Amino acid sequence: MLKVKKWSALCAIGISALTLAACSSSKNTAAPKSISMPTTYSATGKATKSGNDSTVDAAEVTDAPFEGITLAVLQDNVEDSDVYSPGGGDALFKSNKNFKIVNGGLANLKLDRSAKTATITIRKNARWSNGNQVTAKDVEYAYEIIANKNTSAQQYSSDSTNLKGLAAYHTGKAKTISGITYPNGQNGKQVVLHFKRLSPAMQYSGNTFIWGTVVPYAHIKNVKISKLSSSPAIRKHPVFVGPYKLYHQVDGESTNWIPNQYYWGKQPKVKHVNIQVVSTTNAAAAFKAKKYDFALGGLPASQYKSVKKVSGYSLVGAPSLSYGYFGFNLGYFDTKTNQNVMYKHSKMGNKNLRKAMMYALDLDKVNQKMLNGVQWRANTLIPPIFKAYADTKNPGFPYNMKKAKQLLKSAGYKKKGKWYVQPNGKKLTISYGVMQASTAAESIDQYQVQQWRKLGLNVKFTNGRPMEMNSFYSVLSQPKQNKIDVFSGGWSLTSEPTPTQFYSKDASYNMGHFVSKKNTQLLNSLNNNKAWNQKYRVQQFKKWQRYMNDEAAYTPQSFILNYTPVNHRVKNFKQAAYNNYMIPQFWQNLQLTSADQK
Repeated sequence: MLKVKKWSALCAIGISALTLAACSSSKNTAAPKSISMPTTYSATGKATKSGNDSTVDAAEVTDAPFEGITLAVLQDNVEDSDVYSPGGGDALFKSNKNFKIVNGGLANLKLDRSAKTATITIRKNARWSNGNQVTAKDVEYAYEIIANKNTSAQQYSSDSTNLKGLAAYHTGKAKTISGITYPNGQNGKQVVLHFKRLSPAMQYSGNTFIWGTVVPYAHIKNVKISKLSSSPAIRKHPVFVGPYKLYHQVDGESTNWIPNQYYWGKQPKVKHVNIQVVSTTNAAAAFKAKKYDFALGGLPASQYKSVKKVSGYSLVGAPSLSYGYFGFNLGYFDTKTNQNVMYKHSKMGNKNLRKAMMYALDLDKVNQKMLNGVQWRANTLIPPIFKAYADTKNPGFPYNMKKAKQLLKSAGYKKKGKWYVQPNGKKLTISYGVMQASTAAESIDQYQVQQWRKLGLNVKFTNGRPMEMNSFYSVLSQPKQNKIDVFSGGWSLTSEPTPTQFYSKDASYNMGHFVSKKNTQLLNSLNNNKAWNQKYRVQQFKKWQRYMNDEAAYTPQSFILNYTPVNHRVKNFKQAAYNNYMIPQFWQNLQLTSADQK
């Protein structure tokens, strides 16, 4: 499973920017604790034939069309993962409640520390939805897509180079990946991965060393890797390994599914699945009108009160693996070396400036007053769902306008009229990039700009207003850009917390281009040989969190509870932190007690 961009920053709040500004005049209080909800729901009574012969209606709550990339290895936003999840997400492995890989998925995994190998054995009855066998080559080709120098995939990072021969293939020095072998040939059911060393992260799903999804090589082999993401094989005629196969879709709006007769597991009980995009402003009303059974990825935090007691529904939720963050543009991505490079001198290069901007925001007050514990201020870049690794004692950036002003003063920033100028006396205008969302959500963005201007920083929205989601990421993903100085975004993580794929020197997702020797050392320490000792690994994770807060190149913004109303006709619904609907068993186990929503 992959790590993907999350569309939301701070979730929608139905209050004005003026009200928010008023919040910040009061004293800071501790961040509220999240509320708790049941993690499962199952309707009373038996499932019926008329119910199971009908359609599960799921909402995908977002304010932009989904992109339409069906292949997991190429996906870079959570919306695509959501709307194609009935197809199984191309997932190879099964994991337990602690995210540890166990036997019983599409394939099994066996690690050998002495031999430094990982053996992947595909189940004999594994087939694609077009009837083709899932083969060893389907496992290997995912690595070719990730490491190809012309790929659109953004999964390659320094962790990837632990696989022998992958770096040589990535740079073009080798035409094949020497560290991948086939005991029974490419059409067999077994693959052996040869590593320079094994890491503790490899035991868990979603790690960045062993890629967790499979690709249909026979289906896409005649398409150049550079053109895969736009090819008809991916966009119009995709194949899947999960319980459902795609029956019909309206680009950017909806997907419709029917059972996959070649699925290796138990056939799903419900005959049809329909997933429809719904805007954040219309989501609550849609549930009140009983249009949907549940929402994939949950609802905005601001709509909790609106849906809390909707007739015919029960709320189900779990702490999310997602978090919101602020990022700062500090450099560029060198396409020749495939590495991020920091400018020696950049507009946002002074960490005291970055810290000052964070202390100027009263996220505690906003969340406490308006979001009922569904969302709360994040203190580090590791969500609390990772109980062993999250540094809960780290204060993060609680509101402190006085401290913010002191930080600017100590860094040499002086006011020239209304605004601060740079220490060298040059004008300082900061462009803030955010994504379009509901009117309520955009009031949060307005509040942030107001607070920064209250601090004395001349901050303006990029292009004068929030940006459409795809345009926003199009700018940030450019190797070099100067349109956005600071941005607000989010990540939907996998179930293994190693953050190398986001923040390493060669990570494509490192869109602020932060690089330092210390950061590289700390990231590497999370999975070195010493890290097999859990105490050491926990210690290094907490060191990294403290370091990142001190550098403030990326700063924590929000943690959230994933929640959704579930209609009272649905049986066997389970909500989990790691987006349970990405797991094939979620879809195959759903049943309905009636043909229509109750």
